[in-house]
Amino acid sequence: MRLPIDTSAIAFLCALAPEPVIDFETRRPRADENGEPLYVIQLLAMGDGSADLLAVKVPGVPSSAIRQGAPVKVTGLVAQPWTRADRSGVSFKAARVEPAITQAKAS
Repeated sequence: MRLPIDTSAIAFLCALAPEPVIDFETRRPRADENGEPLYVIQLLAMGDGSADLLAVKVPGVPSSAIRQGAPVKVTGLVAQPWTRADRSGVSFKAARVEPAITQAKAS
């Protein structure tokens, strides 16, 4: 089951630069169902007095402006619980991760 996440009250910072998602068995870059290359971006999600580090997969080549410490905007974030043998967890995927637009100071 895919669970959509409302990101309107969450601030995101890029913790680590995007990296291609590599297939565990073939050691080749993975693509999504549309053939877009998949990247994983480590994001610091901050809101309501707490923070968590999330590994978020995103299709397409991310902007070069997405680098460590940069604020980003996350669109279409979903969480998907998974179980494999005796292990379980939650994976995250977003439709887009893009640089956050910051307002320039007025002179």
